[in-house]
This record gives sequence, C-alpha cells and structure tokens, in this order.
Amino acid sequence: MVKAYLSRKGIAFTERNVSEDEDARDALLAMGLRSTPVTVIADQQVVGYSPPKLEAALKAASA
Repeated sequence: MVKAYLSRKGIAFTERNVSEDEDARDALLAMGLRSTPVTVIADQQVVGYSPPKLEAALKAASA
C-alpha cells in the first residue's frame, strides 16, 4: 500500500525487505521497531500505512 501510494504521487523510494536483507532488519531494530512497513522520510518514521501521516512527513521534509 505504501509503495502504491508513493508511486501514485510520483515519489521515488528505496524498498528494503527485512525478510531478505539482514542490514535492513538490523536498521529496523536499531530504530526500536519490529513491525513493517516503516517509511522514513527525512528524520520522520511513519509506521504502517497512514496517508495522512505520510503526507505530513512529506510536507515537513519539503519545508
């Protein structure tokens, strides 16, 4: 859902699969998180699929 949301908005992103990428899994755990999806926009973390939170993080990053 997050990938589709960002794609529809024309926003480039990098997908990291914590099931297949040990470094990605370690990074997730280092953030104190255990669930996915996690979208990192600038210094903000959006856990789960929440269009309002994603939009707020995008706006804050472009300010």
